[in-house]
Amino acid sequence: MSGLTSRKNAIIEITNRAPKVCEMPGPLNKIWATDVFNLAAMEEALSKNTFKAIKKTVQTGAPLDPAKADVVAAAMKDWAITKGVKFFSHIFYPMTNITAEKHDGFIIPNSDGGAITEFTGSLLIKGEPDGSSFPNGSLRMTNAARGYTAWDPTSPAYVMHTANGATLMIPSVFMSWTGEALDKKIPLLRSNKAMDKAAQRVLSLMGETDIGTLNSSCGAEQEYFLVDEHFANARPDLLLSGRTLFGAPPAKGQQFDDHYFGVIPARVQVFMQDFENKLYRLGIPAKTHHNEVAPGQFEIAPYYEAANVAADHQQLLMTLMKSTAKEHGFLCLLHEKPFAGVNGSGKHVNWSVGNATQGNLLDPGSTPHDNLNFLLFCGAVIRGVHLHGPLLRAVIASAANDHRLGANEAPPAILSVYLGHQLESVFHDIKDGKLLEKAKGGLMDLGLSQILKFERDPGDRNRTSPFAFTGNRFEFRAVGSSQSVSGPLVAMNTMLADSLNWIAEKLEVSMANGEDKTAAVITVLQELMELHGNVIFGGDGYSSEWHRIAVEERGLKNIPTSADALPAFKEESVVELFKSTGVLSPAELASRFEVYAEQYILSIEMETNLVVDLASTRIYPATVGYLDSLASAASNLNGLDIEMSHNSIQEIASEANAMMASVRKLKKAISVEDFASIEKHMNYCAKTLCPLMLEVRSHADALECIVADDLWPLPKYQEMLFIR
Repeated sequence: MSGLTSRKNAIIEITNRAPKVCEMPGPLNKIWATDVFNLAAMEEALSKNTFKAIKKTVQTGAPLDPAKADVVAAAMKDWAITKGVKFFSHIFYPMTNITAEKHDGFIIPNSDGGAITEFTGSLLIKGEPDGSSFPNGSLRMTNAARGYTAWDPTSPAYVMHTANGATLMIPSVFMSWTGEALDKKIPLLRSNKAMDKAAQRVLSLMGETDIGTLNSSCGAEQEYFLVDEHFANARPDLLLSGRTLFGAPPAKGQQFDDHYFGVIPARVQVFMQDFENKLYRLGIPAKTHHNEVAPGQFEIAPYYEAANVAADHQQLLMTLMKSTAKEHGFLCLLHEKPFAGVNGSGKHVNWSVGNATQGNLLDPGSTPHDNLNFLLFCGAVIRGVHLHGPLLRAVIASAANDHRLGANEAPPAILSVYLGHQLESVFHDIKDGKLLEKAKGGLMDLGLSQILKFERDPGDRNRTSPFAFTGNRFEFRAVGSSQSVSGPLVAMNTMLADSLNWIAEKLEVSMANGEDKTAAVITVLQELMELHGNVIFGGDGYSSEWHRIAVEERGLKNIPTSADALPAFKEESVVELFKSTGVLSPAELASRFEVYAEQYILSIEMETNLVVDLASTRIYPATVGYLDSLASAASNLNGLDIEMSHNSIQEIASEANAMMASVRKLKKAISVEDFASIEKHMNYCAKTLCPLMLEVRSHADALECIVADDLWPLPKYQEMLFIR
């Protein structure tokens, strides 16, 4: 089918599409979490003793008696069957950024030829999928295929409804036969445990006596693009790589800022309502949706939840988003930069820590006592980002996110902390010794009255900061839209645990030397700021001046590509960080480096093959066809018209020849296979293959602007971004 026919048919199909109607399922309180086996559902289904036990496990992570697991399993099965479920699945999160599931039936045949349903505690607690084909980073040999899934009772089971039936989904961890973590969940649970232990140590030194289990929380703002499926199906690059490898910028892009927070297109609104109804049934607290900056770009933001549940919900949200978009005739693009020249998509991770007794430890309190706790925890974050900025860059590294970092509405690849003017002033005052005068009652005057009660926020938002304090949490803005939030959460929890342990040791020494609690806090924070204050920055993170100052004067690292970032996993300080906190063993950490490095290489190599294919089999033939038509037309022209026609033919032929010369260079570069190390292979992809792809693209995009529109084979940006 010609480019003209394919594109015209797509436009006709879209403009003539009958609008899909989203049936309203009723009030929110009637559908909320109706497909979730949560504490409310368990309280109805279980005895008081069993419910008390499982509630304690869910809320504190306490072990569950296997006998009670049998009771929970039976109740879970009965609950699921009432919803039409015939299968169950341990759903888990291997090192692929996507979910994995194997469905098993409840059915058990009996001796008289009949069948019964059975679901025991042992089936609930453990599953055994064949783990041979999941990424493992050399943790085991190819022939060692056994892997285990194990029920995570702290994340509720739920029923997933599809057109093919309903399945009971049981959130689980995934490990090797020898016990190494092969997934995203085990390290997250371990990091929460390490952070809880360190935080309790600090709070005890601060005189707290009733200290509940601490947990991190997460609210992840998800950005995405929607493209009509008719356009997407005519773009192999979108289907296979998630981004457009070719495409000239349209006359209108996002320069008018008229899409941002604009009226949501009716068709998109219907999709959003349908999607969010499904989220509500699964207890996922979708809070906000709106148009994003780029045309065709949107955002959904959930309310914050406990980090482990939030990570599971984020994975489920991405799965549902893509499947629901398909039902509405869209392709949902979660790639970080699907369209060149317009904003990419991120997943801003809002992160804090707290418990039921002390509350949110990153929320400035209304008393000097609360302020001390807040300052210590905020200081711990500052230290963690300064020491482990390269690690934070590594956990958000991917071939896709490299296109976004440092671009519009995305943070730079230099990790710094934004505190806001008032809070930054407080920390600098502590560093400079300006908060040492005693106030009534023996407490030092912390000078914090200005940040306790205010009519406006204590600092403006800094959209150029990768790691910003936003009033009662930190927002990690560099996370990519397609990524699991587990990796960033693991890194943040672990670096916080490490810093809190450092603070506890310092407090113990100061108090042993006779300093009172408040004086000890100031002493520790002064030292912390002397060592780590360079990471605080409130200016323009995009400016070339900041890039110079950050590297030359403050000793921070500018890490532009994943090839530069991922080796941070091998640094001794990072290995020791994860080993000392018990979050990842050296072998488990090394496996992650290997897996992520391989994914980076494979992503770029796939894109290079796509570039060669599309340029050779679609763009070049279309250009040659146009040249033939121009040459035929030129034979009927006279005088000046002939000269102009010849000039056009010459220009197009020159551009086409240049494109194919670049294609030949790229094909030759792809064939290089002998690399001394995986690091060298990554750098080759970043420094050689990526620039060559851009070289081919530059010629192809130039041709798009001069080849007749009716011959161009690929849907254009102006169509994909603006036609709904």
